[in-house]
Order: sequence, then C-alpha cells, then structure tokens
Amino acid sequence: MNKIIFGDCLDVLKRIESESVTTIYIDPPFNCHKLQKRNRIKVTSSNDGRNGFGGRKYSVENIKSPSYSDSFDNFEEFLMPRISESIRTLTPNGSIFIHLDFREVHYIKVAMDKLLGKDHFINEIIWLFDFGARSKTKYSNKHNTILWYAKNPKNYIFNYQEIDRVPYMAPGLVGKEKAAHGKTITAEWWQTIVPTNSKEKTFYPTEKPLKILERIVKMHSNPGNLVMDLFAGSGTTGMAAGNLGREFIMIDNNPAAIDTMKKRLGLFDPEIVLAENFSSRDVQEATLL
Repeated sequence: MNKIIFGDCLDVLKRIESESVTTIYIDPPFNCHKLQKRNRIKVTSSNDGRNGFGGRKYSVENIKSPSYSDSFDNFEEFLMPRISESIRTLTPNGSIFIHLDFREVHYIKVAMDKLLGKDHFINEIIWLFDFGARSKTKYSNKHNTILWYAKNPKNYIFNYQEIDRVPYMAPGLVGKEKAAHGKTITAEWWQTIVPTNSKEKTFYPTEKPLKILERIVKMHSNPGNLVMDLFAGSGTTGMAAGNLGREFIMIDNNPAAIDTMKKRLGLFDPEIVLAENFSSRDVQEATLL
C-alpha cells in the first residue's frame, strides 16, 4: 500500500478515491521568495587542508544539495485548489493539518474558513523552537503554525489516550501521583529542529522533526489507516506513519525529494510511482476504526 508518487499533488489527488485517507498533513512552500537549499559538506583528513581540532588538518568538499524555488505571485491561488481536492479524499472522521509560517498562515486560515466553515477549525497548533540567528531590528520569529481542520467537527479521530505528557513546572503543588504522571500537552509544542548531527537528519531543505509528525499521526489516525502528505519532501510523514503501523502516500514533484524518500523509507518497501501511472485502483478504502 505504501507509495511515493512523483508529480504535482493536484494531478495525483484527482486520481485518489473519495473518503479513503484518514490523515492529511501538508508542509507546502512558505512563499519565502528565495531558493530553499540546505548546504552540505564532506570533511576528510588532509595534510594540505585547514587546521582543525588537535592540530589535525582537514579538507572540506561541498556536496550537491537538494533545493527548490519557494516563490509565488499568488500563494493562495496555488495552494487552495490542492487543499480543496484533498478534502474530498478524507474519511468522514478524518483531519487535515496545514503547516505554515507567519508569511501566509493568516491568509490560508481565512480561505480555509470559507472553504469548510469556521466550525471545522479545531486548533491552531504552535510549534516553538529556539535555534538560528536573532534579529536586531524586531522580535525574532521562532515558531511555525499548524492549522487543524476536521472534515466533520462532531466526529473526528483524537486518540486522547495517546497524548504526550510533560512535567509540571511546580510538581510540589499537584501531589506525587499527578507529578509522576505529568500533564497533557497544550496546542503549543516545544520541539527543537532536527540537529545537524542527528541520525534523523536527511539534509533536505525545510525538514521537520519526526517527533512532530509522530504526534500528529498517532493522535489523529489508527493503525492500518492511510496517511497522506502532499508536499512530502524528506518523507518525515511517511517515516512517522510507517513507525506507527499506518499506510502512507507521499507525493512530491521534486526529484531530490523522491530520491531522499526512496533511501529513507526503504524499510517500509514503498512503491515508486509516476503521477501519470498512478490509479485510484491502487488505493483501498481506509479502515474506519
């Protein structure tokens, strides 16, 4: 069932059965008006290289890095037709999560309210991190926003028993039992970006932490359900789905993304499919649990 599809998600979505996907996560371009690129280097010992730790010498080689253009004259015109088509594929108890930053999130929030209705909006999740340069002319932006909309606001999957817990800031005020159990997380999620020296790191631009996606998948789908990412990038959503016993469809039109996902998701034996060869027959109806 697991598939990595190379092509424009709008073309692929039109071939996917209605009400077959339980959870949709999208991390589209943020409309930064720049080339998104994560530079990579390879360091090796060398007698003629630069000085390093312990008096050793090293040479540094630049490695070709994945990249994509992140610039749109009308971002809403680009994104909303894809979201609209994806809503059709959601199961009656399914949800969509839209990951953006301060540049476009308010426009897309208004567009989503018009598309589905304000009552379908469940949460604004704020992902907080503390890394990177700091501005000297304004407050530094160290958060992204994830908009959560349910197809049916009165019937959606929310596995409360799976919710993460964090320590109380003042455990002495709540008693030993409650302190040991911890308190449930709120809609503000503190999570570092993927560290450079982490085994998780793929060096794909805008890669998101696995912890964030595992939280979304486990809370908003059940084992055996189908999870889909329309701008799959490094395949973090597929990794989260596979780790948690869900099926996945990962879509991207960047060859570098497809190559990254082939390597990263190989343990789940996904089929690599060109968009024009993809058929709705390939997608079974999701199990509603």
